Amino acid sequence: MSRILAALLICAFFKGSFAQQEALARLDSLLANVDSLTADVVQLIVESDGGILEESSIKMLLKKPNGFYWETITPYQELIVTNGIKLWNYQPDLEQVVIEDWDVSKSELAAQLLSGKTENLDSEYIIEELSDTSNDSQQFVLTPVDADSIYTRISINFITSELDLIYLNSRNGQQTVWRFDAIERNQILEDSMFNFQPPAGIEVIENIYVQ
Repeated sequence: MSRILAALLICAFFKGSFAQQEALARLDSLLANVDSLTADVVQLIVESDGGILEESSIKMLLKKPNGFYWETITPYQELIVTNGIKLWNYQPDLEQVVIEDWDVSKSELAAQLLSGKTENLDSEYIIEELSDTSNDSQQFVLTPVDADSIYTRISINFITSELDLIYLNSRNGQQTVWRFDAIERNQILEDSMFNFQPPAGIEVIENIYVQ
């Protein structure tokens, strides 16, 4: 390899690495001022041919560092809530709740991002920022480094610094779209909102690790 080619490759590497760090820093800055967040979420599951497989209406609550509440209201009721220690998955139709130890590493990427957990993001994804000054929008495209990742591409969109859309492109061709509406930042959310008390008469399944 010639010295000139080697120098060009080294320059390209450092330029790409610097751009990645800049993009991550800007994404961090958009998420940093969020201590709590509430939103109405529309979730779309889109098939590879563009048809909508399912549309769901969801209520989301978040409180840093570990409080997360994700209630599917329609078409099928389900609640996933954690206080950072336990996770409850309540399914009213089945009249059961499954209780597990909370493992943030296994949580959805969106939950990790919104909670500000981006420490290892640049080692797991190639991060690119795309901005449109005409409508004050910012888009961050995350491409997994691991070829075995279930996702091929993740897109996080902001408008005027407010979260707007998250796209998750799966390797099977399906796409999950989350659209965030009625967002309210930094309201006071009681810790009790992230603890779940099972209703009387339902089945309780505990998958708790006991030392």
